[in-house]
Amino acid sequence: MNITLKKLRYFDALARYRHFGRAAEACAVSQPALSLQMKELESEFGAPLLERNAREIRLSRLGEDLLGRARDILRAVDELENLTRAAQGPLAGRLRIGVIPTVAPYLLPALIKHLSEHHPSLDLRPRETVTQTLLRDLLDGKLDLAVVALPTSEPALHEEPIYEEEFVLVRSLADAGEPVPNPQALREMRLLLLEEGHCFRDQAISFCNLSASPQREMMEGSSLKTLVQMVGAGIGVTLIPEIAVPIETGVAEVSVVRLPEPRPKRQIGLVWRKSSPLVEEFAQISEILKTLDRPRMPAPA
Repeated sequence: MNITLKKLRYFDALARYRHFGRAAEACAVSQPALSLQMKELESEFGAPLLERNAREIRLSRLGEDLLGRARDILRAVDELENLTRAAQGPLAGRLRIGVIPTVAPYLLPALIKHLSEHHPSLDLRPRETVTQTLLRDLLDGKLDLAVVALPTSEPALHEEPIYEEEFVLVRSLADAGEPVPNPQALREMRLLLLEEGHCFRDQAISFCNLSASPQREMMEGSSLKTLVQMVGAGIGVTLIPEIAVPIETGVAEVSVVRLPEPRPKRQIGLVWRKSSPLVEEFAQISEILKTLDRPRMPAPA
């Protein structure tokens, strides 16, 4: 048998995306090349690994059995690569870091600038996506570490707190002089939220206790920028993290105000696998993140 790591990585991508085109894109290869590798892999096992139809791809029973073993092998290989990196010295080689979308635009540029200036041997590969995907890829060995809201409730991950920040209310300029609403008053307003999958959405819903509120009063956006612009158009109000205030509200026709006590907050931290041999490197990254200048909400005039 000639089962290569490349074939296993392609198979893992197909199992993840259940689509040849998306899997090929994720692996940076053409779809015919990926299909050929999968046919060779099935030929080596002497049985189908995939069940193909016009609508979707499913794993066969053999494919399901192979997937767990393939991912164990790929994780082990990644750990060996990390051991090699650790021997090269601090902060050198490839570093795959994931960041949630409500932090990435405001923290990643400063981090990339710092690392490129002070650690030029580091090959930083950032990725921005939602928490669930980041944690899955981290546990599967697709990422080395991630910046997310804590806690994650994942026993296999180490969590290192970086900073704490408040949620602030963004409303139209016309409402700037109005009393600051409490959570009960917010439930009566049209609250603009991020799409499902964003942990910040879940935190906002929890703070406002929106589970019993009519869904017709809630509108969604794909980014904080979209939500703020919708507020500026008079569509509703929204909550955003303090780190986003200078960038997202600087040119928008909105007003920003802190909420009454007890104010909603979140803890942002760096997480990595406890089994990783790069703990010292990751601890160094966490210290860098703690010292970076972050955007902050301006003090009231």
